[in-house]
Amino acid sequence: MREFTAPPLDAAPLVGGLADAVFEHAERDPDRVALGRKDSAGHWHDMSSAQFRDEVLALARGLLASGVRFGDRIALMCRTRYEWTLFDFAIWTVGAQSVPVYPTASAEQVFWTLYDAGVSACVVEHEDHAMTVGSVIGRLPLLKRLWQLDAGAVAQLVASGAHLDDEVVHRHRRAVTPDSTATVIYTSGTTGRPRGCVITHANLMFETDTVAGRWASVFRARPGDEPATLLFLPLAHVFGRMVEVAAVRSRVKFGHQPVLRANVLLPDMAAFRPTFFLGVPYIFERIFDAARRRAETEGRAGPFDRAVEVAVRHAEARELRAFGLGPGPSAALRVRHQFFDKAVYAKLRESLGGRVRYAMSGGSGMDRRLGLFFEGAGVTVFEGYGLTESTAAATANPPERPRFGTVGRPIPGTTVHVAEDGEVWLRGGHVFSGYLGDPGATGAVLRDGWLATGDLGSLDEDGYLTITGRKKEILVTSSGKSLSPLALEARVRSHPLISQCLVVGDDRPFVAALITLDQEAVAHWLSVRHRPPLLPAELVRDASLEAEIRRAVVAANTLVSQAESIRTFRILAFPFSEEEGLLTPSLKLRRRAIEEVYAAEVDALYP
Repeated sequence: MREFTAPPLDAAPLVGGLADAVFEHAERDPDRVALGRKDSAGHWHDMSSAQFRDEVLALARGLLASGVRFGDRIALMCRTRYEWTLFDFAIWTVGAQSVPVYPTASAEQVFWTLYDAGVSACVVEHEDHAMTVGSVIGRLPLLKRLWQLDAGAVAQLVASGAHLDDEVVHRHRRAVTPDSTATVIYTSGTTGRPRGCVITHANLMFETDTVAGRWASVFRARPGDEPATLLFLPLAHVFGRMVEVAAVRSRVKFGHQPVLRANVLLPDMAAFRPTFFLGVPYIFERIFDAARRRAETEGRAGPFDRAVEVAVRHAEARELRAFGLGPGPSAALRVRHQFFDKAVYAKLRESLGGRVRYAMSGGSGMDRRLGLFFEGAGVTVFEGYGLTESTAAATANPPERPRFGTVGRPIPGTTVHVAEDGEVWLRGGHVFSGYLGDPGATGAVLRDGWLATGDLGSLDEDGYLTITGRKKEILVTSSGKSLSPLALEARVRSHPLISQCLVVGDDRPFVAALITLDQEAVAHWLSVRHRPPLLPAELVRDASLEAEIRRAVVAANTLVSQAESIRTFRILAFPFSEEEGLLTPSLKLRRRAIEEVYAAEVDALYP
């Protein structure tokens, strides 16, 4: 049992609401570039803080004219795009509450969120979303309005509110206090029905101001260099939402990108040229894999792999020096690092726009070696940890002393406690006020001001937290051996050909795994070996591919004891998808659902 507290920052007292920053920034510096927007031709254009303020104000007038009142809940169902941010701040301006809905949600998921939250209006992106809401609208007696972005919803609302005086809007805005509810965010629901987490304006202000203040080197660019970030995480997820609010409050230019695929994301990164970005480990894995494939295509796989090794060794030596455990990189290592910086690392940074020096990662654990590689390549990735219930990050690696492979230390004003059974407990100003309409569930996780996370972890002597698993996901084999599958799955997944890995073995005689392939990586792997493309059914029977995957499994098994190692595995023809209900929108595995869908394949692992 161990506990660690980080003292709070010396910050101004929290007053008002989140929308105030939009109006204050426009008043102080109206010409400052606040956002970048991409037009239909793919070109980015700047938007000033005054322009953003005017659009928020106009939309807020429209909401009031349409009957939205203080405390009403409005659902937002769309991808990561400018209009989401516009609606968020317009909703907060009139004292209403936003309720995010994932754009991939099924009709029943949409129904539950809108019904449980009691929303009175819903904003959707396009006709398919409108039809999804329409299919359940008969069971939603409180839902009175449905606005569709691609059908001109913003223009219609602005026109409807043109006759209202600005002072009507400001009276609503001034009535918002820090303890007012800002948003109700529903958990991803890896098990059970999602619950609505009530997040206040104070929660988001504390979280974003603390993160931006403690990681000022990230949120403030070098002298003469404008700080900027590109939002591509789902804004329905608390991590993406936190970044949105932090960018507005910290006066960081930001843009929106709705597609997470590397072949779409990287060109926009190059065009937008952010100074930092926030992602999940999957994004960093795909960026690395894309760079590796490009080098292999150009016949430079060997130099690239040597560059990776040098980057990892250089970063590890710097890490040891930061903790007083070593002298730092040797002269010979520094020379090799400088050579590869020009030959390899600079090209990686250029693919991200050329200005990125920092990134933040959350959502799940990142492989230590991958973090060391990015650090050695000149992009420091600060890994952190948090939940919807903690308004995103509760811990993160400090800028001066990151410890790769951990999720860092408590953010300022936060206490992390590891209970006797290994469960991580949190306390701080970012902890939510409870689950909407569910005091029983609230009481189960909020205990005398502490949030019991359900995650297992350990704190080292310096206060760095390592997450080892979920209490509900511990596997117990029929021989009584207990293990957490997360670290083993992450190590298997680090192989460039592997997309996903699900470790099984609960009540079974040994541990096994279901593995899916990265289709783009496999196509490249076949191409460089001058082999024709294979159909999915052929891939799972290909002997050489199976041998390659087996090497990845054997390497992962070196992390654990023999009793915990993966004895056998099955390669699946298709990856787990969100559309099939096998992944959460934040790309976490829905274990129970996967094991049900692939019950025959799991049974075949245990003849």
